[in-house]
Parts: sequence; C-alpha cells; structure tokens
Amino acid sequence: MSLSADQVDQYERRGYLIVDEVLTDREVEDFLDHQASPSPHADLGLRRHTADPRWAHISAHPNIAGTAAQLCGGKPCVVQTMYLPKPSGEAEKGIALHQDAHYLPNDPFTLMACWIAMSDTAADNGGLCVVPGSHLHGLHSVHQSTSDDHSSWEKEYQMRDRDGREWSQKFFSFEIDDLDPSEVERLSVQRGSAVFFSGSIIHGSYANTSSRDRLAFAVHYVREGTWLTRRDVQETVPVDEYSTMTPSA
Repeated sequence: MSLSADQVDQYERRGYLIVDEVLTDREVEDFLDHQASPSPHADLGLRRHTADPRWAHISAHPNIAGTAAQLCGGKPCVVQTMYLPKPSGEAEKGIALHQDAHYLPNDPFTLMACWIAMSDTAADNGGLCVVPGSHLHGLHSVHQSTSDDHSSWEKEYQMRDRDGREWSQKFFSFEIDDLDPSEVERLSVQRGSAVFFSGSIIHGSYANTSSRDRLAFAVHYVREGTWLTRRDVQETVPVDEYSTMTPSA
C-alpha cells in the first residue's frame, strides 16, 4: 500500500491513521483459526513473532510493515506483538489511557504501533480510543491506574542503556494525569483494517459491554538503529528477516 501525502499529513498532525483492509478476510480468518489451536509458541509472550509463522506473517505483511516504513521513515524492526481478545460477556476491564513511550523508552524516538482489528470494533465492544494530537506535547505525567474501568498492575523490568549501565525499574499500569474525557475519541475500525499510531499518542480502551467479541492484534515497531532500554525487548527483528517463515509452516 502506498500512502498519500494527505494520509501522511494526518498521521503527523493527529498522531494516528486508520488504513482500511490491510488484511483480507481470509487472512483474518486463518489467523483466528490458528489462535483457536494450542501453540508451542504461546510461552514466548511479547516475542511470539520470532517463532510463530502466523504472527510473523502479520508483523512483516507488506500492507502493515510497508505502511509502518512509510510513516517511520526507514526500515521497521518489530519490538513486540500482542493478541488482544476482549470477549463479550466477560466484563474484562480496558487498558488505561497511556502513552507507549512510557512502557518502551527508545532513542532516538521512532516508536510506533499498528493495531489491527480482527473483528469489527467500536466504542461499545471495547474498541481503541485515542486523544488526537496528544503526541505533539511530549510525555505526560502519569499515575497508576486505580479506575474501575481499567486493569491495574505493576512489574519490575531489567533495563540497560547504550553504555552498558544496568538497573531495575518498576513499571505499572500508567494512566495520564488530569486527562479531559471530552478529548478522547473512540474509534470504529472494521475487521481487517488497522490503526497506525505514534508511540507518544495517548490511547487505551474500555470494557466490552456489548454482545460482540472484540479481537485485535498489535505490533510495535521502531526504525532500524533505535535503542530500546528495556532488556526483554532489545532484540528487535528487521521485517525483512521474516522471509524464511511462511504462514503454512
């Protein structure tokens, strides 16, 4: 897919861009069938794309990684991948409104994400929310989420900088301080379409209160040469290294 100048301008101004039909219906169905079966790669967590051919296929898909390349201005490398199911009727909480750069410090700043709808998604079934333009104001101050609407957690991570200095750092369910709810835009994204967004845009989600499942898959990218401080995601994978992994494997 080749982006227009208007699409690139929207991404730069608003911090996100919806791109329709990055996956075919068959590709979505094949992925969901794959997820329904037990996998030897499930314990890889955020790095499942390094061994699971279906996850690798989506991460390096020309419509997805190709769009990321146009938006980040270079070769994209995969940082992490996540399957994000939010079934109906289970009252699963949403993800607090946050900025990914709090979770994934990177230098130079090139972090971006692609959030792919694996089902039709909207406000009522826990679809993605964004605060347009919030990426233009740097990192906002945060507190740990304690809202009934969002999950709350904390975890210790090992860190390492470019000079080899190492330390431990506590991360938690970040929530932006003093966020005006009227600024939050709740997106509707059709199955097979995707939202590309900056690593510094404020985004999150709410619970699925509908009778429809909300299914999504997310890939985080950085431009080649970017340093990530969290040790568990420092081994990024350039998208062209996936060429030997096929979805049928």
